[in-house]
Amino acid sequence: MTASQSPRPNAPSAPQPLPQSLDNSTSPATDNPKQLLGVYFKGMAMGSADIVPGVSGGTIALIAGIYERLINALGSIGLSLWRVFRQDGGIKGLLAVWRQVDATFLLCLLLGIATSFVTLAGIIKHLLDNEPLLIWSFFFGLVVATVFILLSEIKRWNMGRAVLFVIGIAAAVIISSLPLLTTTPSLPYLFFAGAIAICAMILPGISGSFILLLMGAYDTVLEAVHTHNFTIILTVMAGMVTGLLLFTRALKWLLSHYYQATLALLTGFIAGSLVKVWPWKTDALGTLDSEAVTNVMPWQYPTGPQWLTTIGLMLLGAVLVSLLAWWGNRSNRL
Repeated sequence: MTASQSPRPNAPSAPQPLPQSLDNSTSPATDNPKQLLGVYFKGMAMGSADIVPGVSGGTIALIAGIYERLINALGSIGLSLWRVFRQDGGIKGLLAVWRQVDATFLLCLLLGIATSFVTLAGIIKHLLDNEPLLIWSFFFGLVVATVFILLSEIKRWNMGRAVLFVIGIAAAVIISSLPLLTTTPSLPYLFFAGAIAICAMILPGISGSFILLLMGAYDTVLEAVHTHNFTIILTVMAGMVTGLLLFTRALKWLLSHYYQATLALLTGFIAGSLVKVWPWKTDALGTLDSEAVTNVMPWQYPTGPQWLTTIGLMLLGAVLVSLLAWWGNRSNRL
């Protein structure tokens, strides 16, 4: 089905194929080295977004045309893989499981994400600490362009889809505005926080690191990684695996049966995240020294709005995400 076509309005519960502009779900058997290299670079783009608190790698996956394939791959992981393995057993069984979970695609994507964390984390953290206006302006333009591109993919707007879009905006704004918790988390709480955070990482619009920050678990997790506290690390990882398996199955079903409605909700999440990536932020004293910052109008920013720089970086982010969307469309046609 092409992007200009839409699902039958009288059969909302029937599985609906994705528009080509967002569906890059090429069969893993047909992936060639060039396509896998493309998946790797898209993983790098996802990783660079995940580093920034408030920006989700799921947003990049959606605009790059690999989101539905990612959800399908993750959603196929479960106890059913044992039956797939037993059908052939041995090496053939392992290969069948590998194909079932689209493991080559996932491996290339994870390698790209890991590469970004290793090579770009320091640079982006430096910009966030020392040039916040620059990095937030860039991502603000990126998110705005993403919203417009995804809105163009929603066909035949109706009241239900409009309501879902508004609900997505409201949910993202509310989550972004919640006060940060500072209590010392218990292990069951950390398990729950990990499950919620991984859902946010997959869901476009809200980042998993920001959810951990809101729930008061971010510093605990970072400290556990730094001190090699495997009790906390394994607890959070168990929560993430549980949340990932449960959430992706539900999201896979929604994308298959109610794609346009789900896209409207996800686009609302992304639009609502603009509150978090608003470039002009200060703390209560009107300075930039505190992490507890709030959004202000451009002319209230301590160093001035810097229109030329901020608008230029917004346009750069918009151009890059438009090129990424074009690349996803082109990859799907090849």
